[in-house]
Amino acid sequence: MNWINKDTEIYCSFAEKAGNTGCQMMNTAFYYHGLNKIYKSFSVRSIEDAINAVLTLGIKGFAITMPYKVEVLKYVHGMEDYVKEIGAANTVINTNGRLHAYNTDVYAATTLLDEYDNRKKIYIVGNGGYSKAVKWGANDCRFDIETITRSNWNDIYGVRDSVVYNCTPVNIEDMVHSSNDFINCLVNTDTGKQLARLQASKQFELYTDKEFPL
Repeated sequence: MNWINKDTEIYCSFAEKAGNTGCQMMNTAFYYHGLNKIYKSFSVRSIEDAINAVLTLGIKGFAITMPYKVEVLKYVHGMEDYVKEIGAANTVINTNGRLHAYNTDVYAATTLLDEYDNRKKIYIVGNGGYSKAVKWGANDCRFDIETITRSNWNDIYGVRDSVVYNCTPVNIEDMVHSSNDFINCLVNTDTGKQLARLQASKQFELYTDKEFPL
């Protein structure tokens, strides 16, 4: 593997507040396969400006996190059919200036939800771009779905014997009754780490056509 040079391909993520998880996973995977690629996360205030930078600099692909997963669809040239249904994306591939959108959050959510009893009702907490992907995945897994948002936030205290899936940046673990199965998307939690690895593995395949080194 060559170290960074003029031929190094750049991949990145755009968020309101950048994190390190994607950088650690992707750069480790690039190194494992000996690929001349790097990954860098960016904090951005405008996803439109960020995408203009992608096209100007020839960045090969990027991830999108909160709060840009819905808005990004306004600036791509194409998307998978399931992305149209969901209305949100978290991954974009740049092929010669044409941007195509995918959603690997769906793969992660569906894979994890397959481990849970779909005879239980699932309560999805949040209504952002990530929750849209989780709802699509929960429906695919044949769950009976209820949504908790700011308008009915206190309902969470009464949920029993169900699956509760936190799709917000707020840690609500102390609000969830112990009779429930709790899935927390925050990356510093056990389920959050699982979800991050799963969605990153699918992203890595899109970026490289290679298997993610789990």
